[in-house]
Amino acid sequence: MKMYIFCAITSLLFTGCNPKSQHEQVKNDTLQIDFSLPSKLKEVSGITLSGDKKTAWAIEDQGNKNIIYGVDQKGNLIAEVLVENADNTDWEDITADPKGNMYIGDFGNNDNNRQDLSIVKVDLKDTTQKTTKAIQTTKFHYEGQTEFPPKKSNWLYDCEAFVEMDGNFYLFTKNRSKGFDGTFLVFQVPNKEGDFEAKLIGKLKLSGKYSDAAITSAAINSTKDKIVLLTHKNIHVLSGFTPNDFNGSKIQKMSLQHNSQKEAIVFLDDKTLLIADESDKKTGGNVYKFSF
Repeated sequence: MKMYIFCAITSLLFTGCNPKSQHEQVKNDTLQIDFSLPSKLKEVSGITLSGDKKTAWAIEDQGNKNIIYGVDQKGNLIAEVLVENADNTDWEDITADPKGNMYIGDFGNNDNNRQDLSIVKVDLKDTTQKTTKAIQTTKFHYEGQTEFPPKKSNWLYDCEAFVEMDGNFYLFTKNRSKGFDGTFLVFQVPNKEGDFEAKLIGKLKLSGKYSDAAITSAAINSTKDKIVLLTHKNIHVLSGFTPNDFNGSKIQKMSLQHNSQKEAIVFLDDKTLLIADESDKKTGGNVYKFSF
């Protein structure tokens, strides 16, 4: 059943900031269901858009097929593209660069013990394709991780969120530590074929409990000065970062006034986001439109 969730407008997103405060909390405009996902897609873990914005490309995570699904603006499944030479160990996010190249983050790492993390670039052009191939594989390991897994108080090496910016990938980790406190790490990896050490360029903290502050997806706007981080309950907007240093980032927390297993986010335009959640027996399985 389609529904609309209305929230009070208390502030515009990018105005009225207190420059002395790293954390700013504002409430959102309106979160509404744009369309329901096909029933086949129960565990969507990432979405991105085609160049013409008419197709949402979606992936699923661990335990699902190595397929990229195309969904039209009404929620119809219009393409299933098999990635022939890439296994879905744990696909957790998908993103695109300004040229329309698409990348899948195979970096899900719930137990913080994987040593085969990668990002694959796929040759995906349109919905007529039945298959595609990985044409670049970026392998990486995290700077600072020496144990697989580390002690549970330091489980900071899972990842479900990344963006591409100016020839680099930026990864935002999901905190699974015992004694969760909202801390997450930001890593930089070159957008190249090869095997690299992911450079630690930020250590930040989100406020709230796990559903408020465990990061599940990320997206970057066209001017590359705002990055949104998704959690089950909130959007957190990063600004004031530089390409090689995120420690000085300002963080705005936007409550969605809605709790579900939200796993995917993408900019439709610089004032509008699309957010997707996983489905369970009663809720979810939707793409929501959020306007700043």
